[in-house]
Amino acid sequence: MKLLEGKTALITGAARGIGKAIALKYASEGANVAFTDLAIDDIAKATESEIAAFGVKVKGYASNAADFADTEKVVAEVMNDFGRIDVLVNNAGITRDGLMMRMTEQQWDMVINVNLKSAFNFIHAITPIMMRQKSGSIINMSSVVGVSGNAGQANYSASKAGMIGLAKSIAKELGSRGIRANCIAPGFIITDMTGQLSEEVRNEWAKQIPLKRGGTPEDVANVALFLASELSSYVSGQVIHVCGGMNM
Repeated sequence: MKLLEGKTALITGAARGIGKAIALKYASEGANVAFTDLAIDDIAKATESEIAAFGVKVKGYASNAADFADTEKVVAEVMNDFGRIDVLVNNAGITRDGLMMRMTEQQWDMVINVNLKSAFNFIHAITPIMMRQKSGSIINMSSVVGVSGNAGQANYSASKAGMIGLAKSIAKELGSRGIRANCIAPGFIITDMTGQLSEEVRNEWAKQIPLKRGGTPEDVANVALFLASELSSYVSGQVIHVCGGMNM
């Protein structure tokens, strides 16, 4: 039997990158997949088709994850279409980097809202569902900079640190109902976003990593599979670093 057979996962921001890798990994292990993105465009539709090839049910939903009312609506639609939500992956995120003295209020608010408030929105919406089911796994996508901080990323680091505090609090609050909450803290992962960096910058990053390479979205997806499955049934309130040893 596959690890996620019969389960339904809801993954935010999953049309591409790490979110897509997690969706494909879950589908390969038997999970039905609901995912969100700002728009269900050609890229999102192609992701739908890739997931469907595993023989599972899949549907993409256009969603502004930072909007509370929109999130409530989307979760209701997912429940209507799938009937249950067993796993929530809060993956939606953006960056608006800049030094503190030059960072605008808009840059701060946008990153906090998309990265952190969106996680609150979705956790708030799915909590009654998982409480009725008396089970569930919530996975927040944090970052190594949410633990260590990073110059020029005060907004991003703060949002990712908030994801950790949120998961730990939910783990304590909902653990008695059979609901687990954990964080994944990726390091330097090779995605479309990091792929825009120069080769020189990527090489400098690699020098800081004991394994001497960047990670792949699949490296993160493997840990997300572990946290979604019964393999981690006694793991809650934890932060798992996927960073090649960069942050110890």
